[in-house]
Amino acid sequence: MPFSSSATGASEARLLIAEDDPDLGSSLESFFAQHGYEVHHAMEGEDALQEMTTLPPYDLVLLDVRLPQKDGFEVLREARQSGVDSPVIMLTVKDEHEHKLRGFDLGADDYVTKPFDAKELAARVEAVLSRSQSALPDTGDVFAFGNVSVHFPDETVTRDSEPVGLTDLEFDILTYFIEHRGRTVSREQLLRDVWGISGDITTRTIDRHVASLRKKIEPTPDEPAYLQTVYGIGYKFVTDDVSGPSPSASQTDQHLPPENIRRHRSAFHEEKRKGPRSWRGAPWLPHADHR
Repeated sequence: MPFSSSATGASEARLLIAEDDPDLGSSLESFFAQHGYEVHHAMEGEDALQEMTTLPPYDLVLLDVRLPQKDGFEVLREARQSGVDSPVIMLTVKDEHEHKLRGFDLGADDYVTKPFDAKELAARVEAVLSRSQSALPDTGDVFAFGNVSVHFPDETVTRDSEPVGLTDLEFDILTYFIEHRGRTVSREQLLRDVWGISGDITTRTIDRHVASLRKKIEPTPDEPAYLQTVYGIGYKFVTDDVSGPSPSASQTDQHLPPENIRRHRSAFHEEKRKGPRSWRGAPWLPHADHR
């Protein structure tokens, strides 16, 4: 992780703390703010869900299980259904196996059981942020599938070695699908991460762009082999016929995505390649055993 305690917040991680205990929430907010994070504290489930689904996206969410209005499980479920892919660490007083499995099934990335030490929580936050940065597969300079080759340095696409005329937006969409290959991508995710907005474009507009892209890269656009529809959610880019690293390949030398995609992402993701932040002297958090 890349941060020092003296760093300023403009290029740091955005952290949402959803915790209804005012003392614990304030302590967490102060602690992470002192270490360079941009922090927002929500005390109710509805507020937490609204924050999670509002742009710009948070880089990580600390989500208490026992929130008023909506509990943490319901908040997480609705956020994931809305296409929110921010990493989530659940905060809970329960250390039961079934309790944790429920959170993981809903899309939680980690669990921290109260009471906890600030250094333990900070280490888990940084570990989850590191995993989220390395989770996307490496695209390299060229990615090929079927008879299509995508050249990232000059943002061009060829099919059977002939140029394919993609618009800038179509290239952005294709790049995003390739980076998230094998994963379901909701229309809300496309709005947020490619368009850089939330809710101002109809899903029909997104579908039209995807349909146009299919006509240019699919062998049979009406029966897509690569850009498949996931009904009620969005799309999934599926291909076993590729050249370049697979999604399970080592991420030790991960390339940055093209600039036209990177501009829609938090500046934090560029900063966090620089190195670890020191957490020496982190205090015990007061009231961390509450609830």
